[in-house]
Amino acid sequence: MNQNSEPSSLRLIFAMTLAGLLSGIAIAGIYDITLPRITANKAAALQTAVFKVLPGTATFQAIGYRDGKLFVQEDPASDADFVYAGFDERDRLVGYAIPGEGPGFQDTIKLLYGYRPDEGRLTGMEVLESRETPGLGDKIYKDPDFVASFRRLRPDPAIVAVKKGKRSAPNEIDAITGATISSVAIAKIINKTHARWLPRLMEPADGHAAYQVYREFKETHPEPADDASPGPGTESGSVPLDIP
Repeated sequence: MNQNSEPSSLRLIFAMTLAGLLSGIAIAGIYDITLPRITANKAAALQTAVFKVLPGTATFQAIGYRDGKLFVQEDPASDADFVYAGFDERDRLVGYAIPGEGPGFQDTIKLLYGYRPDEGRLTGMEVLESRETPGLGDKIYKDPDFVASFRRLRPDPAIVAVKKGKRSAPNEIDAITGATISSVAIAKIINKTHARWLPRLMEPADGHAAYQVYREFKETHPEPADDASPGPGTESGSVPLDIP
C-alpha cells in the first residue's frame, strides 16, 4: 500500500477541525445577520396580538412589576414581570394584555390573553409560540372555535377545560378532541398567570392601579413637541415590544 496516497491522521484531524470551525463561523454569521429580522418579526407579531386580544385598543404601554410596585417599563430588556395596558382613542383604560407561558404536551407554550377588569372577563387569547403536535396540539391556535371560546370567558374561580360539547359554565372551555393535554395546558397557563397578576392589578378594587401609574408617568414625562407621529400601537413614552 502506498502510504503517501492516504491522508495522514493528523491531516484528517486538521481537515475535520477546520471544516467544523468554518461551519460554526458560518452559522454564527447567519444568526447574527438574521437575528434583527427575527426580533422585528416577533415584535410585530406581539403587537398584532395585543390589538387582537384587547378589542378597542388604540395604544398600549408596558407596565412592569417589581418589589411590590407597578411602574411604567421603559427598558425592554428589563427582567421585571410585565403586562401591556391598552387604552382607547380617548386614552381611557380598555384592559390588559397579559403574557403567560408554561409546559404543553411537546414543549413550552407562550401566549397572550386579554382581560377587562371592569367586566371581569377575558377578551381573547393568542398563542405566540408553540411546538405542539401538528394536526392535533397545534389546533390550540389553528382551531377558530377553540380560540374564540376565550372571548368573554370568566377566569374565576378558574378556567376549566371540559369534554367537547359539555361546556355549561362561563368559566369553561371545550377541550380539543385528540388534544386534551394541550387544551388543558392553555387553561393552566392562564390560571397561573392570572392568579399572579390579578392582585397586582386590582388595587384599588376597580382594577385601575396600572392606569394610575401610567397617568402619573405621563404627567411627569411630557411628550416631546415635534412633528413625528408615533407608530401604530405605541406613543411617546411607550417602550419597544419584547417577547417575554
